[in-house]
Amino acid sequence: MTELTPSGSGEVPRPSPPAPDGILQIRGGLGGLSFQFEELLAGAAALDVTVHRLYALEAEADAVRRALFDYQSDAYNSGSGAIIAVGEAGRAVGRVRAELEHIAGQVRASHREYEFTEARNALLLRIGISGPEFGAGLRLFELPGVRDQVEGQTAAAAGSLALLLGLTRPADAAAAALTGSGDVRRTIRDLAAMPGMSHLAPRPVRVTGSDTALADVDLTPAGLLRRAGAVGRNSGDIEVISVDGGAQRAWVVILPGTQLGGLPPGTNPFDAAGIAEGLGYDSGETGAAVRQALRESGVRAGEQIAAVGYSQGGIHAMNLARDKAFLAEFDLKYVLTAGSPVGGITPGPGIASLHLEHEHDWVPGADGRPNADTRDRVTVTLTNELVLPPPQELGLGPGHRLENYAAGAEAVAASGDPSLRASTAALGAVVGTGGTTAVTRFSLRRDPVPAQGVPTAPGPRPGSPLPASSAGHRAAVRPPARPG
Repeated sequence: MTELTPSGSGEVPRPSPPAPDGILQIRGGLGGLSFQFEELLAGAAALDVTVHRLYALEAEADAVRRALFDYQSDAYNSGSGAIIAVGEAGRAVGRVRAELEHIAGQVRASHREYEFTEARNALLLRIGISGPEFGAGLRLFELPGVRDQVEGQTAAAAGSLALLLGLTRPADAAAAALTGSGDVRRTIRDLAAMPGMSHLAPRPVRVTGSDTALADVDLTPAGLLRRAGAVGRNSGDIEVISVDGGAQRAWVVILPGTQLGGLPPGTNPFDAAGIAEGLGYDSGETGAAVRQALRESGVRAGEQIAAVGYSQGGIHAMNLARDKAFLAEFDLKYVLTAGSPVGGITPGPGIASLHLEHEHDWVPGADGRPNADTRDRVTVTLTNELVLPPPQELGLGPGHRLENYAAGAEAVAASGDPSLRASTAALGAVVGTGGTTAVTRFSLRRDPVPAQGVPTAPGPRPGSPLPASSAGHRAAVRPPARPG
């Protein structure tokens, strides 16, 4: 639990960071620093209202005291006593009013100090200056780990982003572009514009098939993340689940992690180029295909939606939360991500989100920005010890393994932390308790990279009717791809 400086201690109220909850380090939500300061400012505003009322009461008491002067001679002893008593009462009200004004000023002073410190630390990190000598407030040194190191160094180093995009040996010009800007979005766009990098530029993504079946669905955070792993075994698939949300039907869309192989190069929207589309282009094409899948599933106006994504899928899921076209059509209420670099994505108002990261998973730090600390946004950093897998199973590192995050999600569900309880309750309010329900797998395909100088025939855009041969059934069986 988070505690403030005790009242009456004579000190300016200061928030304290939430204590670790087992392997969970929790930031944001009802127990987060930002919400604590929002509550302090709300308290200061309430004190201001009381102060204004006490000013009026002081004035009224003084008016009564002056009115008694005309009657003092009628009964001098009692009249004088009444005048004195009313005057003392007015002065007592004034003392209370002055103390409340002082408290409100202290609260606002602590908030200004917090804002200054946060802005200072953000500036130091942005210009590449960090270290204990610059203040103990830098989270990079309070929570050492691979994730934090990558997050703090992305603005100055090309390695993490190049590795994430599968560019193990970028050209000198590409490396220069990567190291010249801390803006990952701009960096990706500059990179995609370079010769030989056109495969990173976004291309249309289309729904090419679907398959619906009944399944027993676990709608806990851990269960939903494991479904993302299962979806990721089929290249280019997403999943839309119809659930009993309580008062009305609700929906869950599941987006997988990065997939390598299994489809003709460039046609899987969740390949390495999908990361570039998510971080550099706001998932515009993939988001359009998700909208089409939800329409085909039969989502109606007013029905709530939760989006779940692992790794790359989390980027796309969070981009849905800020996509004005998506939010104008669908009522997205909750986003769950695991191992996803989403610090630079700000969801729309009223959308709750829960982000799982591991201190030794570098992928969530690849965008160089920490997740915002707000009332509706909770970030959980896992600190459990990891077992190094065999080299052939190493992938992006043991911290990035989906089962590791699923186990962390189970710990989240069992936690008594107020931020986590509120966040998981918000998810439960959307998706209900689970059970047998309809699950639809949609196959998505990206248009192939056009051959130089050879135009490609246009296909149907997302939102247009599917060809009769592709609607209502799955495309040809594909070999599984390795999720990432």
